[in-house]
Amino acid sequence: MSQQEEENRVKEERTMTFFRFEDLRVYHKSLDYVNWLQDVSILYPDNDKTDLIRRFNASARNISFYIAEGSSRNKSQFVFYLKLAKSAIRECMVCTTMAYKANNISDKHEEESRNQLMELTKMIGALISSLQRSSGNYNNYGDPGQNSRNYNGDNVQPYPEHVPSEMTNNF
Repeated sequence: MSQQEEENRVKEERTMTFFRFEDLRVYHKSLDYVNWLQDVSILYPDNDKTDLIRRFNASARNISFYIAEGSSRNKSQFVFYLKLAKSAIRECMVCTTMAYKANNISDKHEEESRNQLMELTKMIGALISSLQRSSGNYNNYGDPGQNSRNYNGDNVQPYPEHVPSEMTNNF
């Protein structure tokens, strides 16, 4: 990636979007993993009777789906969905190991998958910790006992209208 392309990507990441999850680096990393897996899947045998690659791709997509879905919820629900995303990461790790042991992916691909999954796990873990640390700041956002509306118009428990900038830069 050229210097100009990298600068444009960074600038795009800094611009807040309508959908909160699009501001999270971990969401974009999860999409990168899905794209990487799609490229690796081409190398997989066409006669896969175990249907492992289909499961592998579904698990990888679920990481992104859970991050996106959780971001529209209150903090405790967001943490729950992030934990589901971590479960999907573990599924991907099992699929990686199974594919490697069946000689369907190379040493290099196994290592790349493992490294990307470890990075995603660390990023999601840090986001969970950050949300749990800051939960006291927003528990009484709005009137006690009343639900707030998020930007989608859904009734949700009180939650800030945007993800704090320190979270978008680190996750």
